[in-house]
Amino acid sequence: SIHHQPLKSTTTTSIAQPMSDSDESGVMVEHKDASVVEGDSKPDPPGDDPPELTDESALPPTPKGDDGSPSQADTAWQVVSIGTEEDEYAFTFHEDPWNKILNQVPPGWKVAVVSVVGAFRTGKSFLLTWFLKYMYALEKAQKEGKSLNDEETPWFKEFDSLGNEGFEWKAGSDRNTTGIWMWNRPFFLHKAQGENLAVLLVDTQGMFDHKTTMNLTAAIFGLSTLLSSYQVYNVVKQIQEDNLQQLALFCEYARNAMDQSDCERKPFQKIDFLVRDWQNFDDDEHTIEQMEQQMSEYLAQVIDVRETAAKDLKETREQIQVCFEDIGCYGFSHPGFAVTKKKYAGEVSELEDLFMTLLDRYCRRVFDPATLQPKQIHDRELTSVELGSYIKAYAKSFTSGEKFPAAATLLDATAAANNANAITLAFARYKDDMDLIAGPKCSNHVQTKELEEEHERALMMATREFKSIANFGSKKSIEISQRKLSEQIESQWQVYQSLNESRNPLAGLETYMVPVVVAAVAYVVGTILDITCSPYAHVCKKSSEFLHHSWTVVICFLIIVAATKAKQMQQLWQKFQAAFEIMMDKPKKD
Repeated sequence: SIHHQPLKSTTTTSIAQPMSDSDESGVMVEHKDASVVEGDSKPDPPGDDPPELTDESALPPTPKGDDGSPSQADTAWQVVSIGTEEDEYAFTFHEDPWNKILNQVPPGWKVAVVSVVGAFRTGKSFLLTWFLKYMYALEKAQKEGKSLNDEETPWFKEFDSLGNEGFEWKAGSDRNTTGIWMWNRPFFLHKAQGENLAVLLVDTQGMFDHKTTMNLTAAIFGLSTLLSSYQVYNVVKQIQEDNLQQLALFCEYARNAMDQSDCERKPFQKIDFLVRDWQNFDDDEHTIEQMEQQMSEYLAQVIDVRETAAKDLKETREQIQVCFEDIGCYGFSHPGFAVTKKKYAGEVSELEDLFMTLLDRYCRRVFDPATLQPKQIHDRELTSVELGSYIKAYAKSFTSGEKFPAAATLLDATAAANNANAITLAFARYKDDMDLIAGPKCSNHVQTKELEEEHERALMMATREFKSIANFGSKKSIEISQRKLSEQIESQWQVYQSLNESRNPLAGLETYMVPVVVAAVAYVVGTILDITCSPYAHVCKKSSEFLHHSWTVVICFLIIVAATKAKQMQQLWQKFQAAFEIMMDKPKKD
C-alpha cells in the first residue's frame, strides 16, 4: 500500500510559492483567524445553484474570473473553531457555512476532500493557495473541453504574483490559522469514466506551536484525518520520527475503533508526506522522474518496519500502515532565498525553476481526475449529504479538544452518522419509486390494489437499501434507525394514498349526482302526473307543477354553477368519462 506514482505528463517550467523557510523572520504562515459562525453576515458563496448538467455529460461550471481566478466572493470560511482553556478547547462546528458550501454540490455527486496538515509556519495555507490556482485553471480547461497540457502558456504563467486571493498567508513567525477552514465553493471535475466529482479544499491550524497542547494537536490532526480523502502532511527537510509518532497517535485510536466493525478496508484512504526544502535534489544530474523515484525510495526506507530495530519504532510504523490504504511521499526543493524576506508578496519571478516544476507536477498528481477518489467510509463513496452527517457527528465527539475522544466514542459517532445516512437514502429511494406511480406530478388514478403492490415493492427496495448501508455499529442502534425509517415511510404512504384518492374520477361525483338525480326524478314523476291526473284533480295538478318547478330550479342552478366554474365542470366531465371507462372495463376484466 506504500507507493509513489510518477506523473506521465511533464512541464519543464512551474510556478510555486515558497512553502516555507526555517528562518524566524521569513517563514510563510497562514491566514488570519476570522471565525464564521451561524448568522454571520458573510457574503453567500458563489453559485448557490449547482451547475446545470447537459444531456451529453456533466460539465464543471464556468470559473469565476476570465482567467480562471477566484472572484471577490470566493474566500475561506471557518467550519470548526476551537475554544479556550476555560472550556477545555472545545470544538465548535459551524453548520451554516458548512451547509452553504455543500449545498452547491449537485445531488448524487461524490465528494473528495483534500486537506493539508503540518506544523505551524510551514506554509500550509500558501500551498493551498497554489492548489486553488491550479484548480481554477483545471476547471476552466475542462469546461472548454481542453487539457492543461494543451495550453500554450502554462497555468502558472497566467499571473505575475500569487497575491492573497486564496487561503490568506503572510510572511512572519506568528500563527495565522486557528481551527479548520474550507474554501467556500467546491470545484467540479469530470472524470474520464463519465463520473462527476466535487472537490473541497481544507486548511487546518498549525501544529507544534507554543500555544497548542499535544492533546489539542492530536485532536486537530484527528478531525482533519476523519474528514479527508486525500491528506497532505507538510513536513520540513525530512520526515522526522516525531512526525511519524504524531501520525501514529491518532492511527491507534482509529484502528481500535475500526476493529469493532466488519469492514476489512483500512479506515483512511490517502496520505502524502510533502517534504519541503528537500536538499538532495540536483537538477544538473537528475531528471524530474529520477527525483520522484528518489522520494519514493526515501519513503520506503523511512516507513519500512524491517529497517527499524527498536520495538517502539516498529510499532509506530505498523500503526500507520494499518490505517492508510495509500502512503506516498513527494519533495520540494528550496523555493529561493528571495521568498524568506518579509516583503515578499508572492511574485512568481522570484521562485526557483526547479521548485516551480516540482510544484506543478505535484498539483497534477494530487488533482488528477483519473486517480482522485471521493471520500469513503466503510467501502461507501460519500455524497455531500452523507459527508455532512459524518462531520457533524465527529465534531460533536470532540466536545473537549484537550481530551481525545475514546475509540468507542468515534465508533458510535461514525455508526450514528452512517445510520442517519441510511435512513435518508433509503427514504429517498422509496420516494423516488413511489413518485413515479402516485407522486405530485402524476395525473392518473391508480387502482387501490395496484398502488398497494407498488408500495410493497418500494418498501422492500428501501429496506434493502437501508440494510446495505447500515452494516456496522450496535444491533440495537440499527434496529432503532430501521424503525424510524418505517415510521417515515408509513407517514409518506398515507400522503400517496391521499394524493391518489384525490385523482379518483368517482370521488366527489355525489356532490353533483344528487341534484341531477333529484331533477330527473322530479321530471319523470311530474310527467307521469300530467298524463294520469284527472282535469278535476286539484291536488294532482299542484303536485305536478311543484315537481316541474323543482327540476327546473335544479337545472338552472346547475347551469349557473357550470357558467361560473367552467374549468371545474370540464374536469367534472373528464371524471364522468373516466368513471364510465372504469365501469365499462370491469365487466371485460371479469
